[in-house]
Amino acid sequence: MPEKVSSAHKSKRRILRKCFAGLFIFNFIILLAVLITWAVLQPKKPRFTLLEATFFTLNVSAANLVSTAIQVTVNAQNPNSRVGIYYDKVDVYATYRNQQITNYTGIPPFYHGHKDVDNIWPKFINGSNIPVAPYNGLALRQDQFKGDVRLIIKIDGRVKWKVGSFVTRRYDIHIACPAQIELYSNKTGVLIADESRYKLEQSCSVYV
Repeated sequence: MPEKVSSAHKSKRRILRKCFAGLFIFNFIILLAVLITWAVLQPKKPRFTLLEATFFTLNVSAANLVSTAIQVTVNAQNPNSRVGIYYDKVDVYATYRNQQITNYTGIPPFYHGHKDVDNIWPKFINGSNIPVAPYNGLALRQDQFKGDVRLIIKIDGRVKWKVGSFVTRRYDIHIACPAQIELYSNKTGVLIADESRYKLEQSCSVYV
């Protein structure tokens, strides 16, 4: 009897080993196929263009507190013909000389299909009494007086790439769109009461 029990245990172990080996080989083949497909497709980063920035409010107090309201329109393009992009989290905000001057404004999650160029995001970003460094407050007041304000519209988020039915892990994405706004010039800015609209097609830098 002990010999029969021992033989049965050995047989079960062999079966389990074969199952584990088969499962490992299967997963390895799937992973290898995905990696080869990924290498062949060579997915490209999405492209972003700042189409418009409209100032509704821009005030800098003596205490270096900035209050601003800006409407921005951003065009997002997926240049890949076989790779889709999931945007899980996206925040838009404005900076002046590397210092944030608006709050974060979120964009709902969405899927960016193959060769999709129709995603245009009009977003209203604002901030009330945002503290800035004294030298930045002074510089912003001077730029406002001159009628020439240079901002960076930034977009931070997380993306996942989709190749067929395979979806990658999340990656951080950072977009920076420069906007030089001439508040009192008919060339690029149109002053309407307290509103200054700046229409352009400014390419943005994208980092993934």
